[in-house]
Order: sequence, then structure tokens, then C-alpha cells
Amino acid sequence: MASIERLYDFFEPEHYDLFLDVSREDKRIKGKTIVKGRAKQTAMALHQHDLAVESVKVNGQSVDFNVDKANDQIRFDVKEAGEQTIEVSYQAPLTDNMNGIYPSYYSVDGKAKQVVSTQFETYFARQAFPSIDEPEAKATFSLALKFDEKPGEVAIANMPETRVEDGVHYFEKTVKMSTYLVAFAFGDFQSIETTTKSGIKVGVYATKAHPAKDMDFALDIAKRSIDFYEGFYQTPYPLAQSLQVALPDFSAGAMENWGMVTYREAYLLVDPDNTELSMKQTVATVIAHELAHQWFGDLVTMKWWDELWLNESFANMMEFVAIDAIEPDWHIWETFNANDAQAALRRDALPGVQPVHVAVHHPEEIDALFDPAIVYAKGAHLLVMLRSLIGDDALRQGLKAYFDKKAYGNATGDDLWAALGAASGQDIGAIMKTWLDQPGYPVLSVTIEDGRVKVSQTPFVLGDKQADDKRLWQVPLAASAPGLPKLLTKESADLGDWEAIKAASKGPFRLNVGNAGHYIVSYDDEILAEQVKALTTLSAIDQAQFVQNALLLAQNNQVSYADLLPIMPLLADSKSALVQNFLYQAIAAIKVFAEPDSKTEAYLQVFTRGLSTKRFEALGLAKKADDSVSDELARPVVVGAALFGKNPELLAEAHQVFAKAGSAQKLPADGRTEILKNELVNFNNQESFAGLLADYQETANASLKRDLSSALAATPNSLQIQTLIASFQDPEVIKPQDLRNWFAGVLANPVGQDAAWAWFQENWDWLVDRLGGDMSFSSYITVIARIFKTREKLDEFNAFFEDKKNQPGIAREIVVDAQMIENRVKLVEEQEAAVAKALNGLVK
Repeated sequence: MASIERLYDFFEPEHYDLFLDVSREDKRIKGKTIVKGRAKQTAMALHQHDLAVESVKVNGQSVDFNVDKANDQIRFDVKEAGEQTIEVSYQAPLTDNMNGIYPSYYSVDGKAKQVVSTQFETYFARQAFPSIDEPEAKATFSLALKFDEKPGEVAIANMPETRVEDGVHYFEKTVKMSTYLVAFAFGDFQSIETTTKSGIKVGVYATKAHPAKDMDFALDIAKRSIDFYEGFYQTPYPLAQSLQVALPDFSAGAMENWGMVTYREAYLLVDPDNTELSMKQTVATVIAHELAHQWFGDLVTMKWWDELWLNESFANMMEFVAIDAIEPDWHIWETFNANDAQAALRRDALPGVQPVHVAVHHPEEIDALFDPAIVYAKGAHLLVMLRSLIGDDALRQGLKAYFDKKAYGNATGDDLWAALGAASGQDIGAIMKTWLDQPGYPVLSVTIEDGRVKVSQTPFVLGDKQADDKRLWQVPLAASAPGLPKLLTKESADLGDWEAIKAASKGPFRLNVGNAGHYIVSYDDEILAEQVKALTTLSAIDQAQFVQNALLLAQNNQVSYADLLPIMPLLADSKSALVQNFLYQAIAAIKVFAEPDSKTEAYLQVFTRGLSTKRFEALGLAKKADDSVSDELARPVVVGAALFGKNPELLAEAHQVFAKAGSAQKLPADGRTEILKNELVNFNNQESFAGLLADYQETANASLKRDLSSALAATPNSLQIQTLIASFQDPEVIKPQDLRNWFAGVLANPVGQDAAWAWFQENWDWLVDRLGGDMSFSSYITVIARIFKTREKLDEFNAFFEDKKNQPGIAREIVVDAQMIENRVKLVEEQEAAVAKALNGLVK
């Protein structure tokens, strides 16, 4: 396989005139691209993929050309270096793999319809028009779009429409931008709009399969996010419009196309009357993430894909900064700590995982960069750590300088560190390189030796640690006692006299106060005993961090899950949603030791019922008028725990609520997942299964679809499992964008695991053909690794993927995930007996 050839080294585009004529009926595109730019040599190439090139002209003269399919190129010669005008006429297919220009399918009142839109990240613009399809090759674009237009249909793009002539829609010339950010869509959309404080038009677009009111929430969040970013970045939003577009078929969660952001419907549309708060938070953070990109990624773009973190890590942090500012009552940083930070810490401890900053040697490796737990979550956690270290004043000052210097251009991480270093007076580059350029993170061991507090760092590795692993990090200590060093830059340090530190500490002595640092801490028995003794008096974040450290250390067999079990009841009655979340993350981790229908599972269910009963009695199944934000967020977690614990009151009440509602559509969103799952797991019958599967197919409400799929996949009926698996390849039942979640749900079901795994192996070629070009395709492998826990399944995993380890897009994922399963197998073998004994003692 050829390594990447950077075409920008040979030709620098300045402006594209794009004409596209799209036929939905024929599933074809007719196009003409005129690109003006500067050639650095006479041998020329433009990117293309699956384009049927009809002619190439250079400065008005036809030239011979060659289509190099293996390297996605059109090759031709120009007479001499310098300014060139290149014209390419071509045809191309509309595809159904959700890349390039593709249709989305939906229905209104039983009538099948479709809209057409684009998805050009990472390197799929070349499927729509010939170009230098690299992020550094920024240019301006003028789009002329024709399509088989029906009455009432609209066309939208990055820039406002200027006119329509002879059925051709013309749009304003864009600012200088990368090819992967070009976007347009057309079809029977409805829309609403408003303006920001600075006069920017903000719009939300959706198909008419949805009530218009479902767009209101997104419009409000988008408007207030742009207002916030203009102030925080101290840099005006650079375009005249910001359109948010919900698409029925979309491979990713959302895409930050400049001026026309596209979303999966589930992450933009919200039923204002029946959506749980956690889903509103998810939608809000996705919108804020994409709008953060309008500056960080679009205005200033990474120079090459190896700096993808520069876009995604920053946007992932800023989504929480923005939502915390515009919805402070949500305490959104608790959600970050419970989800993003934990995903990063779990993933980043695995041997073979990629660093945040990773080189790209083959085109297929570009999509493999989009590891959500690393480039998004870990990168964000590192930036949260940096923000905590330098403060918001320096952060904002540095960002303004960065945008001023790099606007409409490209940047590297060093450019950002230079700007933040100048603003903060610290050597930011030296600190951050230790975190970005090497994978993993340290565990800090804190001990008392001869009355002195000693701290040392070693790489924290879930698996076999290499004897010569000498990785070191510059670690912000964030100690609870004043006067201690800010950074640990060496392998170890003496922090001072224990008695003096203990007396000065705010609460029991701790490091990483606030949990901003991307590391964990292992304390010796004396310090740990002090923390346990004060656990109920600590803040929610400190309590959650205590569980976080214990879970990761137990996962690495440095402590036992059996030792954590007796401590968990101390936190059971907490009113904090964050603490409840961590408490039941612990239960989820301990489930690995409980085989279905075993005594250990029965003990764990009784234990969980004991933990959850008091909070379930207080919260109930339904939303209350006087609920706090924490109550709303904790309820699904607590109810889910009570459901696992077979709480008899919950099982009866949920069944009664389902019977009274008569259909899934009439259930309240709060508690809906648990009500549906209870019905399928504990009161299963073929009539209700068939009815809920029909509800799934018929509803356009993405949130309801998610709840239904979660419940249906949990069925204990093997014949119903076969019905679901038979629908995996039927887009009329399960859209390809939703297949991974269905597969994961059935695979996690003990009744369905073998059947789902067999389907996966038998249909691998179909999956590669249908979804293999998608940036999240490797997550199908991750899903398997999160579930398998026996040596038999590990051997099957290794056997199936052995001959696939040479495929760049998935090679790293296979190695990392095999290690993940291996770790879990060993953990069960080493701790299963102790956990079973501890549970037995706690519930009798």
C-alpha cells in the first residue's frame, strides 16, 4: 500500500468554481470543476475517488490525463510552473455509505422521501469534485448547484444563496477554507431562524417528519453558544450564517462544516415536552462542540491529520466550557467527569493505544485517528488540566493571539503552545509534549516514609508492563495542602513532613484536587484510611474521584474489588448524580464476575438492591415538579440499578405504567428506557416484542428509537434475538447508522452473544463494504472487546482478526482490543473468588 503523497507540495489552489448537477432518481452527479492556483512543477495531480473523468483542460486547452485509482488521483502535465486554470468535467455516483454526496431516506405520512447532503471529512470531498483534498490546501469556493428539484424544496450550503437561474442555485463565494469543510444539502426541509447579538443568522433545518417545535431547543443553544464564543475567543464569528441541519442518515454524531453544520437527528432535535435532561445535555454539548470548531478547526485548521487533536480535543473541552457558562445550573462538568474523563482513563491505560498526537503513514490510517476516547476525551482532559494550571485569563489571551496570527490558515500544536506560553509565562510546550507525544498516563504513588510524604510516578498500564518503560510526565499535583510543588517533573519527590502536611490539608490529604489531572493516585494504607474515614464529608467530586481511583487500581489488580464493596454503602444515599453515577459504574465493573443465573449474580443483585432502595424510594420512577437537576440526572441511574437489583416495587410499577400507557410513544421520556427494558426482560411476550419493534420502525423520534433499541436488544427470548439479528442488514428496519448500537446491545445480552458474534464473523465482508469507509468503523471491534470476558472468546477473537492485523485502518484497534479482553480474562481468574466471597458476606 502506497504511503501518502502530499499533492499540496505540487499545486496550491486559490479558488474553485464548482458546478454540480445531482439526480436522485438516477443516483448520479454530473460535475464541472474549475480550479485556479499555482503549479510548482509541470507534473500535476488532483485528488479524485470514483469519478468518471471525461475531460481535463489546462488554461482552456484539452490535455491528456490518467486516472490513478490506486492513489485517488488524476494525473496530467502543464506546460510550465506558475498560475494555472484547470477545468475537469466528470460524472460520479450518489452513494449509500454516508460519505461524499449521498441521500438520506425518511418518510412522511407513509410516503418515502429523501434529502441529499454531504460528508467530506476526512478525505471524501474528492468523491464529489476533483481537488487538492488536504487540510492545508485552503482556497475559496463558489458553488452552483442543480438538482431534480420538486416544489417546496430548498438548497443550503456554507454560504447564503445569492440567486436561482434556470434551476441552478448559486451561493456566495466562501472564505478561504479546507475542502473537507465544504457542504451543501437540498430537499424538503423546514426551518426556523434567529440572529445573534452580533447579527449572525442562526438557523435550524430538519425534514418534515418531525414537529417544528423539535427545532426550538437547538436554535436557542446554537444562538447562545455563538454569543458565548465570540466573547470568550474575543474573535468575531467569521461568516454571515450558522445553519444547523438534522439529517436522517448520518454516520458520525455531527460535522462542523463551516456555516452549515450537519447532525444526526438524535443530536439536534429535541421534543420540548418529552425529553429527559441527560439527552438535552447531550444535544447541547454536541451543538456547542461543533460551533467551537467554527473557530478552532475551521478558521484555524490543523496543518495535517496528525494534528487532528488540535481540532477535536479543543472542541471537546470547549463544549463543556460553553454549556457551563450558558446553563450553569446543569453542572455540566460533573457529566464530563463521569463520562469523558473515565473513558479516557480506561482506554489510555491499554498497551498499544495511540498517543493524542500520532503520525499518519497511510491514507487508511487517517480514519483510525478518530479514537473518541483519546483524540476527543483524553485530549479534552489534558486541556482541562492545562486550563486549571494557567487559568482562564491566560487561556483567553493566548487564544486571541493564536486566532489573530493564524486566521484562515493552518497551525500545529507548537503554534498553540507558543501563544498560550506567551500569555501564561510558562513553558507550555514542554509540559504538554509529555502528555501528547506519548501514550498513557502515570499513577502517582503516595507513601509515608520516616514521617515524610514521598510521591513517585510510574506508567499506569492495564496489562504486562515493559521492564524498560521509562515514560515520565510533567504532572500538575493540585494538592489539598498549600505550599507544595505545582508540578512533579521527575520520577519522585519529597513533599515534606507528614504531620505538617496533614494539619495544613483541607480535608484528608489528596492530590489532583478537582480531578482535572489526567492521572490517578495510589495512597498508602494510612492516608487511604484517613480518606475513607472522611469520605461522607467530602465533596461530590472528591467522592467520585475516590471511586475512580479504586476502580482503575482494581482493574489493574493492584487492589481488590472485594475491598471496595464494603465502602460502597457509605455513598449509596448521596443526592449527587455524579456520585450515584460512579457508584453504579462500580457495580457495572463488578458484573464481570457474575455469570448469568449464578449465585454471584444473585448476591450482586441483592447488594445492588440494598444500595439503590433508599434513593429509588426518594426519586421514584417519574419526574416530579420539585426535582433538582441532580434528581433528574440521578433518576435513570438509580432506577437502572434498582431494575438490575430486581426491586419488586419498581418491577410492578414499571409494568403498570407500561400497561396504562398502551404504547411506547405515550411513555414519559424520564424512566422510559427502564420501563421498556423491564417489560422485555421481566414480562416478555411476543405481542409486546412485536409491538415495540413496530414502534421502533414507525417513529421518527430518535430519542425514542434509542430507548426502544436498548430494551429490545435485552430480550431473554432467543427467537426474538434471531428476529433482531435478521434485521441487522435490512435498512428498512435498522438504518446502517444505528447498526453498531444494535449489535452492541445484542452482543451484551448473554442470550444473544453467540448469535451476534456469529453474525459479525459471517458478515464481515458485508460490513466492510457497507461501512468500512466510515471513520468510526473500527468501533465495531471496540464493542466486542468491551464485552468478551472468557478465554474461549479471547481465542475466537484472536483467530478471527489474525489475518486482518495488516489493515492500517483497524490494525491498532485489533491489538489494543485483544489486550483489553486478555486483561479482563485474567482479572476474572484472579479476583472472582474473592468478589464472590465478599458479596456473600455482605448480603447475608
